[in-house]
This record gives sequence, C-alpha cells and structure tokens, in this order.
Amino acid sequence: MSQTNTSLLDEVVQWSQETCRQKLKTVLWDDHIRILKIITDMFLPHIGLSELEDECFSKILPKAVTMFDSMMKEILDQVGGLSSQNTELCSLLRNILQAMMQIIDALSTCVRHIGSFEEAPDLDAFRSLPTCILKVLRETFQHCKESEVVYCGRLSLVADLLQGLFKEAYSLQKGLLELLDRISLDSSASEEEVSDIVTVIHSLLDICSIISNLDIALHANTWKFLIKQSLKYQSLVEEHLHHGDISNSLCDNLLASFHNCVELAEQIKHAGLQEATQSPEYKLFQKTAKMCRFFANTLVHYIKEFKFFLTKYCYCFHQLYLQIISKIPPSLCAPTLPSTLSEELNAAALVPMDALVLHLLPLRPFAEVLPQSLLLVSVLGQLPSQPEEVLQLWYTGSKFSEETPRLPLYQAMFTSFRRCYTERQVPVLFPGVMMKGQAQVQVTLHNHICVQLCASVAALPPVYFHVLEHCLVDTVLQADTQTALLATDVWCFTARYGTAELCLHHVLLVAQLVGRDQENTQYSLERIHFVVFVLSFQMELVARFPPSEVENLPVWQHVLLRALSHDARHRVETDIIGLTQKALTAWQNGGYKLGEVDKVVRTTSDTGCTVVRVQSSPEEQCVLSAIRIITQLWLRMSPDQVQTHPVLQCTLQLLLSISAILVKDLESQVICQALLCVDAVVSQKCAGQLLAALQFLSSLGKIFVPPDSQNQILPRLSNLFGVLLADRSWLLHQHALEAFSQFAEITNHEEVISLSLGVEDIKTKVVNYLSKTVNAQEDVESRLQRLKLETAVIEQHNERLENNKENASNKPAAEAPCPKRARQETSAEEYSRYIQTAESALKALQALIEDEANTTEPPPQWLESRLQELQTLITHISTARHTT
Repeated sequence: MSQTNTSLLDEVVQWSQETCRQKLKTVLWDDHIRILKIITDMFLPHIGLSELEDECFSKILPKAVTMFDSMMKEILDQVGGLSSQNTELCSLLRNILQAMMQIIDALSTCVRHIGSFEEAPDLDAFRSLPTCILKVLRETFQHCKESEVVYCGRLSLVADLLQGLFKEAYSLQKGLLELLDRISLDSSASEEEVSDIVTVIHSLLDICSIISNLDIALHANTWKFLIKQSLKYQSLVEEHLHHGDISNSLCDNLLASFHNCVELAEQIKHAGLQEATQSPEYKLFQKTAKMCRFFANTLVHYIKEFKFFLTKYCYCFHQLYLQIISKIPPSLCAPTLPSTLSEELNAAALVPMDALVLHLLPLRPFAEVLPQSLLLVSVLGQLPSQPEEVLQLWYTGSKFSEETPRLPLYQAMFTSFRRCYTERQVPVLFPGVMMKGQAQVQVTLHNHICVQLCASVAALPPVYFHVLEHCLVDTVLQADTQTALLATDVWCFTARYGTAELCLHHVLLVAQLVGRDQENTQYSLERIHFVVFVLSFQMELVARFPPSEVENLPVWQHVLLRALSHDARHRVETDIIGLTQKALTAWQNGGYKLGEVDKVVRTTSDTGCTVVRVQSSPEEQCVLSAIRIITQLWLRMSPDQVQTHPVLQCTLQLLLSISAILVKDLESQVICQALLCVDAVVSQKCAGQLLAALQFLSSLGKIFVPPDSQNQILPRLSNLFGVLLADRSWLLHQHALEAFSQFAEITNHEEVISLSLGVEDIKTKVVNYLSKTVNAQEDVESRLQRLKLETAVIEQHNERLENNKENASNKPAAEAPCPKRARQETSAEEYSRYIQTAESALKALQALIEDEANTTEPPPQWLESRLQELQTLITHISTARHTT
C-alpha cells in the first residue's frame, strides 16, 4: 500500500461517525476515479482494438456515467447549505466538482486513444463511448446553464471550478465530434450501427437546446455537425430521424436569433450608436445576425434534403415566414431602423426566405396553407423554373371534394390582396423595378403585386390560361374595388401581351358578357365596361355589336368614342341617339307603362354616356338631338312620382348626371323642373341620387340665370345647398362641401352663396374646408388602429353586396301577373297620386304642343286620335264613379 493510502487510513481512523457518513461517498468516488484513471492511462494503450469495446468500454464507461450522475445528485442535495461560513461543505462541493472534471478527463483520454489510430476504426469498436460521453456532456452543460439558480447567490464560491468544468466538457465534445467525423458507414452498416448514429444525432439535438444561450461558437458547431451527420448518412437514417424535432428546433433558434437582432437594432437606434460600428452593441448585433443567417441557411438546407419527410410541418414553416416578414419593412408591424441595420437584417433573415419557399413549392400541404400576399409573390416568381407537377399543384387548385380545399394560385393572390385593406390604405411601399438605368423608386402594394402578376402571366404555360381567365372574370365582378382594379390591370395586360387576335377575342368575350349579364350589380357592370373601354377595337365592335340594336347598347356605354375613327364614331352616335329617340317616342305614345319605363332608362343611359363623349364633337346635330331628348325626359318627370317609383329615381340620377354636362344648353324651364325633382328626393337621402344631385347643383355655377327665372331657380338652389351642407352623413357632407366650393368659384350669382350659408355652423365648416383647416391631426398609431377597425366593416359591406347579387341571381323568375287583380281597398292618397300623375303628364304634353306650335315641325298625325281616346277614357272613369 502506498504512503498516500496509509495517510488516508490514518486520517479515517480519527473521523467521527458523522464525518464518516458525510465523506463516505467522496472516499468511494475518489477510489473509483483513481481506478478509472489507472485503466485509461495505463491499461488502455495495451488493449487491442478488437477487444476494446467488450473488455473495457462496455464495462467501465456505464459505471463512470452512473458515478457522474450520483455526483451531480449529491451537489443538488447539499448545495442548499452552501455558504462562505460552511467551509466543510464548500470543500466537499469543490471536491465533487474536481472529481467530475477528472471523469471528463478520463473520457477525453479514451477519445484521444481511439483517435490515435491511423485508420478510423469501425463504430462497433467503441460504440459505448459516444453514448456515455453525450450523457455526461448533457448533464454538465445543463448544470452550467442552471448554475445561477442552483447555487443561488453563492456561485462565486465555485465559479472557477464550474468554468473549468465547462471548458473540459467543451474540449471533450470537440474531440468526440472529430472522432465521429472520421467514421464512415456504408449501405452494409448493421442496424446497431445505424441506431448508434441516430442516437448520436438526437443526443446532439438535445444538447443544442441546452447550450443555445451558453456559447455561440459551441452552439453553431454542434448544429453544423448534427446536420452534417444527417446528410452524410441520409439514406441510412432519414426514416429514423425525428425530423419534426430537428426542423422545429431550427425554426425556434432562427426566430430567437432574429428577434434578438431586431431588439438589438432598436436599442442601437435609440442609443444613437448606428454610426459607431466599433461599439460593443453593434458587434453583438453583427454576431447575432450571423447566427440568424446560419440558422436560416441551415433550415433551408435541411428542408431541401428532407422535404418529403417534412410535409406535416408546412404550417410551422408558413408561420416562420410570416413572423419574419412581419418585422421587416414594409410590414406595418416592422420597426423603423437605420438603413445599415435594416440591410444586415434583410440579408440575415429575409433573403433565405425565398430559398425556403423554393424548396417548399412541391409540397401539397404548403400549397394548402392559408396564403399571404408576399408569400404568394415569392411563389409567383419561382414557379416558372419548376417541373410540371409543381405547376399543376399551384396553378389549378384542388379538384376533388376529398382534397383539402386549395385555391388556384391567381385566385389565392387576389383573395389575399383583398384582405390587405390596411396595407393598401397606409400605403405600404416596396422597391420598384429598375428600368433603363433610372433610380429605383418606391411603389405601392398594388403596383408591386401587379408587376409580379403580369410577369407571371407572361411566362404562364398555355394549358393554364383558362384558369387565369376564370379567375380574372370572378375577381373583376367581386365587390372590393381595389382588388377588381388589380384584376382589370392584369386582364388588360393579358390581352395586350398576346396577339391582336387574342386581344380581339377578349374584347368580344367581355362585350358578350356585358350584353348578357344585365342582372349583375352596377359595380360589376362598370368594371366590365372598363375592360371594354381599355381594350376596345373599332370597326370590329361596330360590326359585331351594332349600336342600332337595343341589346348592344350596354357594350357602348364605356367605349371612348373620341378614340374611334370619324366614320365609326358618326355611326355609333347617330344610331344610339336615333334609337333613344325612338324609345322615347314610343313611351310618349303609350308604348310603355310607368312600370316599364326602365326600358327607356336603359336606352337613355347609354345615350347619356354617348352625350358625355360627343359634347366636343364636330357633329353638333348629335348634341342638339341629345339635348332635345333630355329636355323631353325632364318635362315628363313628376316630383311626386319620383318620390313613389324607384324606377324614376334611377332615371332622375341619370338625368342629373347628363344635365350637369349639358347644363349650358338647357333652358331655364328644364333647370327649374330638375330642381323640383331634386327637392323631392332630398328628404329620402338616397346616396346615389343625392351625389348626382350635387354634381348637377355644382354645374349650375357655369350658367347665368335669366332675370325672369331667377326667382324660381336661385332660392331653390340656395335652399338645397343649405340642406345638403347640413347633412350629418360624413360622406354626403364631404361631397356637398366639394360641390358648393366648385359652384362658388365660378358662379356669377353671389347671393346664392350668402343665402346657402345662413347658419353659422355651416358657414364655419365651409370656411374651414376652403382654407384647408385640419381640426385634429391623427397620429400614425391611431390611424393604423382606425384602419384596422375599418377593415372588418368594409369586408362586411363587400360580402353583403356579393350576397345580395348571389341571392338576386338565384331568385326564381317572377310569375306573370294575373290578367285581373282582385279588388283592393284604396285610399285618398292613391287617388291624389294618380290624379297628379295624369295632370303632370297633360301639362308636359301641353307645353310640348305649345313649343312645337312656334316651330315649323307639326305635331304627329296620330296625336288627335290619341287625345280623343284619352277624353273617352276620362268620360268612362267619371261614369263609372257615378254608377258606383
């Protein structure tokens, strides 16, 4: 027995029973560690490689791990009493930590011995070693990570040893990874060897979750080795790896690094240190950004190699993408950062996201995830290089009921854009496309997506063209105006990008849609008209859709006639006005009842749109004919009937819009009749009629009212302005302010202005509007919150419009009315209304006859006979009343 052991025995003899109890484990551990060191230092070099695992490692290493665990447990049990006064316990814990370091040193000796062989041994020769070492490493790193909590303010008593323990473990892991890197397994590897490699990878994954906040270099190197081993033995281990745990851990590390980058960037900005590139804060930001880029690229590489094992985790990748782009401009949630920091952040996180999307494109679950606009823009840009099966997955959407519902790509793009109400209103800005060496400018979300969509359409394979066409038609006809305009822009590009024959095909297709879809809502028809307007051909449209036929009039409503050739324009103008005059004459002759006046209105509406475009035409005869038609319609309008019959309210709206353009050519009698009708509908507050009325009232500033008509026109005009300016509806009030200011700028009748502003409150609002006074300035945050709240309201309104349209299209056709209705009770108001209608119509007829008496054109020959028929009808009514 050595002198050291003799001394220990001499000391033990003098210990009390309590001291023996406390130091029992320490003495035993010391003895075991001494034996372990003797084996690893003296006997290990003499054991053959073939016998190393069975005769040595499999026997001593599990015991070493058990001893290490017991030491760790002893520390946790005893650390509660640790203090600077309790020197005995402090000495005990320090001895245990030193013993743990000796175990790690012994394990390092084993690693160095295996690595000393020139040729890398088989994994079977030391299979116990990696497993045992990784268990020790995990416990060591976990203890170091929790040391502040474990030692609870007394860390300084053992800090030097903990630091040494961490360094020993760091060195041990480095040696083990270098050793494992030398190992190579081929397709003939046994199940045990494959299982060992899988265990190593999963153990390293567990260690990565522990060391993430301990040491950046150790964390990165561990991940590098983990991914390297996964790819090195991909064909052997891919079916056994916990792909979800690995990819989720990468996502978590990426997000943690990214959020740390954002926080550091904000701190640097607030501290004004962005120019101090040598400051500790900036260097820490760069290190964190480097780790962020490392995890992003690692995740992309892992997905690239194992994507078909990751299909169930597409939702996580989708959320990762959204969380990153939400913190980078132009997102409304992104902080405002200096350009230097923003560029580094983009390079670290945003740039790899495009590669992420590229590798996820073939995965059906990724296509099924609820899309967002910028994500789909990235998909649009990368699809042209994909194989046919990927194109079909994205362009066509789901086809069968058993599939998860999936929109076609273009439909998803427009649907997502529609949800971006707040981003459109702010607006958020994107870097525009650089062209011809011009400086890059910022563009809106509409412009950004429109460019990407058009570029995608240019590369679209012909087999998917019909899907695009269906999508464009559906989107143009939906309720959200900005989304419909985006679809219109793409539609026009689609038609014009192709051949002239294709463009003509689209024109004719849309024109047929206009002609057949009269049950559509007004907003839908206006957008279809706009497409016709942009893509219009000339003689082809005239030949295919003759303007002399009533059913073709909607096609010509939004065609820019001044763009037509002289012959084509003359034919369109002459045919439409002639057709309108014919319809109006038929109405005057009794061809249409009051309930069928919409037939005249439809025709007149197209005439009105023609009038708008021919007012500067050299064909003055067309203008004179249009004025005559408008005059006849005004003289047949009864204020009482306008209040009662919705069809006449639509007519009124149309007449007001047309009259606002032709106001200089209208007679005072017509203007007076128009004001009476406006007065009749003001109380009903129907937005469409009132906005048209304001347009008409504003146009009256262009004319000078003759003195003999001023008493009839000017008081009514000022009264109407006063009522509309006082309206509580913000929309109507704003339009009233605009209309009144336009009227006041050009009118010669200044007395109307003063009479309209008789109420002081109204006068103040008008003055503030004219002087562009802002009552309250809305801060950015408040504006964003308001816009977010408006989003739900706007979407509900759009859905209501679309539901009304769908319900109208699904409603069965009304049954034909019975030839004779059952007698119903009548009231005095009904008698009065019918008498007033007849009286107004007769007075209008009298005015027309008196007006024609002053011209060379005689009344129509049938007029006398029709008057006789009316006289007979009146006599019959009177006789029936007396008989009853």
